[in-house]
Amino acid sequence: MATKQKFSSFQELLTQSEVPLVVDFYATWCGPCQMMAKILEQVNSEMQQRVKIVKIDTEKYPDLASQYQIYALPTLVIFKDGRPVDRVEGVVHAHQLVQRLNQITGSPV
Repeated sequence: MATKQKFSSFQELLTQSEVPLVVDFYATWCGPCQMMAKILEQVNSEMQQRVKIVKIDTEKYPDLASQYQIYALPTLVIFKDGRPVDRVEGVVHAHQLVQRLNQITGSPV
């Protein structure tokens, strides 16, 4: 299951993660975001401990949304070693996201 994360420092969250982070920038009023939430649950169960999924509500953290240039919802930003390495805007199928994540994690496709 994706984690609704409260944090004191987003940078700390990024740098302390031992696995790539999939950050789901969403809003509660966004229909496609709700569709993506179900897809992320599926991806999370398939990827198990190889990635961590974190949900960030852009309404509660507008500065983060601005910092990472989030202009469309949902937007996934994938961080590895504390740096953004990939970005997905809009809804994607679970198998497409898993393939992208496998390339990032170095897991077999």
